[in-house]
Amino acid sequence: MAGLYFDQFEIGQVFKHEIRRTVTDMDNMLFSSLTYNPAAIHIDHEYAKGTEFGKPLMNSIFTLGLVIGLSIQDTTLGTTIGNLGMTDTTFPKPVFAGDTIRSETKIVEKRESKSRPTQGIVTFEHVGLNQIDEVICRTVRAALMMRAPA
Repeated sequence: MAGLYFDQFEIGQVFKHEIRRTVTDMDNMLFSSLTYNPAAIHIDHEYAKGTEFGKPLMNSIFTLGLVIGLSIQDTTLGTTIGNLGMTDTTFPKPVFAGDTIRSETKIVEKRESKSRPTQGIVTFEHVGLNQIDEVICRTVRAALMMRAPA
């Protein structure tokens, strides 16, 4: 399914995204390497054994990207101009290799663009959950969206 246009979103609308993804140790290693993040908590199993978690934590920016990415097919695929910003981002529970992540999105605000009559701004609240329905990530994201063609 293609993304929705600005005009098709309604405040309060909720999406429970169908696609889920099990994260792997390789995801963590690759993402940390690609983003030059050498934090031992993500890439060093021996170091992580001595932490309160006992194993490496998934990189939180990977988690954030995945939670938003899981929402794209239902919301903004092909209809977004760009992200305008994210606020109120939290990671209430850790994510580990082997966890299966899913995402839910709520439309919290929308307004027409004052300077771009063919576009509008939609504010999404994305929530990531693990396989036991614990919230592992929450963020509020504003995106500039296309309006439906006339």
